[in-house]
Amino acid sequence: MTKLRIAIYGTGNFANKTHIPNILTVPEVEIVAASDVNADALRATVTEFGIPRSYADAHEMIEREEFDVLYSIVPAFARTDVEIQAARKGIHIFSEKPQARKMEVAVAINKAIQDAGVINTVGFRERYRPLFQEARRILSDKTIVHCRYQSFRGLPSPNNKNRSWWGDFQKAGGPAFDWGVHGVDYIRFMSGQDVARSQAFYHHPQGADQALSCSFNMQMTSGATMTMITAAASHKNPDEPRFTIFFEGGYLAVHMYDRIEVNGETAWQWEGEQMDPWLKQDQTFLESVRTGDPSLLLNDYQDGLQSLAPILAGWESADGGGNCIEIQDYIKRV
Repeated sequence: MTKLRIAIYGTGNFANKTHIPNILTVPEVEIVAASDVNADALRATVTEFGIPRSYADAHEMIEREEFDVLYSIVPAFARTDVEIQAARKGIHIFSEKPQARKMEVAVAINKAIQDAGVINTVGFRERYRPLFQEARRILSDKTIVHCRYQSFRGLPSPNNKNRSWWGDFQKAGGPAFDWGVHGVDYIRFMSGQDVARSQAFYHHPQGADQALSCSFNMQMTSGATMTMITAAASHKNPDEPRFTIFFEGGYLAVHMYDRIEVNGETAWQWEGEQMDPWLKQDQTFLESVRTGDPSLLLNDYQDGLQSLAPILAGWESADGGGNCIEIQDYIKRV
């Protein structure tokens, strides 16, 4: 049997700790090349995993190598046109989230993917976790009124740009960007609705390398409202659910990663060892490519635009003093 040939774009922690080990659990695949601008990281990865060829320039890798699948695992700010080049060559694409720092980049990548008809997905891995699938089932016949996502963490370190790219707010965007796209996507998945409009406010004191708090106000396609809050204040955080979805007659609360409550009573509990949604998504994506069946996947790049856009629109909203932005207009105008 001919093996699927895979190239890795980005050899940071996500590649080394999750995606590459996951890929190597599938007998029908082989990793033929890897690329990263960080020479030390690239060298360490190809040595550890026995990857035969390496490139400082991903464009060169795509031009010179023959492979079937590109795993794009670089930070959002680094995304330009590498995926576009790959799609135009008929290469299937796995894109880690967030897909891009600028909406116009994500829209251009999506157009290339759609034009080429390649199999594709975005790394919203929690869609594969039974907890979120069960929440979606419970909510399927409910009339949703309001959705809430909240994330609390300790104070960030003082201004320290040498720590990593994560310490550069303009590149990383902080938790409201990295986890914010997760928050939007899993609410979309559980509720079956998209976000229609978005506004946001950031509290980013001078001297802090990340915003201390962010508040997003959104309206969903049904008219239901949605809020998202990230706050960095105390290492002793409130014991509250990450997601709460209010519907006519009650509410559903998701206590990650093991419990769902409905109206204060446990409605679902995960038993036994936790499953690995990273592994499940990687294996499902590779099976989808191997069989040519995209229906196996729980999302694709085009769908992922609806999870990315409300966050990037919120970032723009905050810069503009909190103006409300229509999401579909925002996607089209870029």
